Amino acid sequence: MNVGFIGLGNIGSKLAHSLMRNNYRVFVNDINKGAAKGLLEKGAKWLTTPASIAKNTNVIITCLPSVKICTEVLEGKNGVLEGIAPGKVWLEMSTTSHEEVIRLGKKIISKGGYVADCPVSGGCHRAETGNISIFAGCERPTFEKIKPLLISMGRQVLHTGPLGTASLLKVMTNFLATANLVSCCEAMTTMKGLGLDLATTYEAIKISSGNSFVHETESQVILNGSRQIDFTMGLVLKDIELFQSLAKSKDISLEISPLLVSIFKDGVHRYGENESSPCIISRLEDQTGLKIEAPGFPSEITDSEQEQDGFEIVARS
Repeated sequence: MNVGFIGLGNIGSKLAHSLMRNNYRVFVNDINKGAAKGLLEKGAKWLTTPASIAKNTNVIITCLPSVKICTEVLEGKNGVLEGIAPGKVWLEMSTTSHEEVIRLGKKIISKGGYVADCPVSGGCHRAETGNISIFAGCERPTFEKIKPLLISMGRQVLHTGPLGTASLLKVMTNFLATANLVSCCEAMTTMKGLGLDLATTYEAIKISSGNSFVHETESQVILNGSRQIDFTMGLVLKDIELFQSLAKSKDISLEISPLLVSIFKDGVHRYGENESSPCIISRLEDQTGLKIEAPGFPSEITDSEQEQDGFEIVARS
């Protein structure tokens, strides 16, 4: 099967590598051809436009940084829609607006194609090993059609319901991850202010009911001082604003969500939208004069688990 991959950023390039590792023929495109270097060296083929990707592949995957860019890649000149023909499949793997993926999906379907929104969750380190989780929003027959492809890129795959549902759930999980990050920052800063050892604090959280995926990953690079996660403050702000807008659209009054938006707007203002998201700890460091660092923690997170066969997670009935 020929698979086209458009968008070779921190997540997209790793997902494309997983496809190649699982013997798919991969054709790639990105606004920056340099992003494809590693894939091209391993045998991927470069095509010059999204339209040419769509014309020459069976499945077209997009993994892009914003709703606006995705729309341009699909509908713009030499866009994906120009190359869609009956039987072709579009998988949207970005974190995006469910309304926009539904709107664009209808255009794919009108041309005889299939569509699913398939955002991923679990971090770049798990995307690299093929152990990331994938949500899939689509009709069940479409899910059965794409499931072999999804389990080659991820370990746990959840069919979430109709088109758009995966994007809704992905935005929600990013809201939760952001809340975990901010609470970990406040917890560690407070313990430092009280004179506790931060390495001990890390372990106390890890073995307790206060533990989380975010603590086991982002707290480590915070304590190392590198604060390096391949996800920016600007992307966090985009995602939590999407979540807040979803709640607002249904007149659901939230308390934590608006505060997180305010915190990350301030972080972007102070440190820039391209600063790594764990650097949000710098707001507290600047305010308190405390340094939230400890020896013995890694500068980046890697997945210690070997790649495992993917499988479908079935929701309780």
